[in-house]
Amino acid sequence: MTSTIPVNSLSRHIAPLQDALSDIAAAIIASGYYVLGPNVKAFEQAFAGYCGAAHCISVANGTDALELSLRALGVTEGDQVAVVANAAMYGTSAVLACNATPVFIDTNVDDGLMSIQSLQAALDSGAAPKAVIVTHLYGKLADIEAIVTLCHGRGITVLEDCAQSHGATRNGKRAGSFGDIASFSFYPTKNLGALGDGGAIVTNDAQLAETTTRLRQYGWSAKYTNSLRGGRNSRLDELQAAMLLHMLPLLDGWNTRRREIANRYAAGIRNPRIVVSGPAGDDHVGHLYVVRSSARDALREHLQAEGVQTEVHYPVCDHRQPCHAGAFDGVRLPNTEADAVSVLTLPCFPELTDAEADQVIAACNRF
Repeated sequence: MTSTIPVNSLSRHIAPLQDALSDIAAAIIASGYYVLGPNVKAFEQAFAGYCGAAHCISVANGTDALELSLRALGVTEGDQVAVVANAAMYGTSAVLACNATPVFIDTNVDDGLMSIQSLQAALDSGAAPKAVIVTHLYGKLADIEAIVTLCHGRGITVLEDCAQSHGATRNGKRAGSFGDIASFSFYPTKNLGALGDGGAIVTNDAQLAETTTRLRQYGWSAKYTNSLRGGRNSRLDELQAAMLLHMLPLLDGWNTRRREIANRYAAGIRNPRIVVSGPAGDDHVGHLYVVRSSARDALREHLQAEGVQTEVHYPVCDHRQPCHAGAFDGVRLPNTEADAVSVLTLPCFPELTDAEADQVIAACNRF
């Protein structure tokens, strides 16, 4: 092979935008206004409108968005938060940062999303979470409507983790508009990615919006007056906001291309040793395209030899992370644990060509 097909390529993604983004950077530098200025306000308004939410509060990164959302929901020491265990501890880390306790919920057998049956069983067996974090993994919406109905019927709030699902749509509603509050990441590899770190919180609840606005800047109610505990310096800067504002109108087109690639894989990979993900509709924005194989390591070696780069998302379940030192040894999540040893990520990004996707398909079929 003369070259390797990358699992993602930020250089190819940004190249068509380089001149425009350079002009934006020059304008921001010349403006002398770098934090919480007009570009942040403009992006927050535009992104709230895009998500179908009343409010958007931009923050420094997606992890802060998760934690500050939990704090706004009143999660504190002694509380429980239900969360999946298959997304590199992002949600779990936010729970622990609030001194709360994670209640791990198993996933569906075929898509890695929170199982409503497992959530129902946890609630029926005595778990009493104050909130549930619903992660829309790999770009696909979870069974969010049913989860919201179940949780709200028991007085439990719902935080959507939309870090991988910007623009996913179901029944006319977009990711981030189903629950009580939602978090987004704008890490460069996301469907809408900045040229650095960034994040946002969206909500239709004015009180939650006000609380998160205070929490992102030290808990201030007025300058130098700290009225809320748990605040920090977590602000999206003007440069990233302006660049994200420029890229936002391109997001739906990028998502369409990701879906095309995902559906090309789903239709073309025909190998009994590889389980493909199902077709991608509007509720799946193809952030990652994963397959499952009981011979994952061998498949990965084969694809590398064929010139196809892959990645493993995510090999260590949250409840098995070494930092917990055995605290969750009694937790059993069979579907989550099965995915940890079988899921493999194939190349999927908007600039991937049809010819490259076909090479990936052919390599998989030769395994």
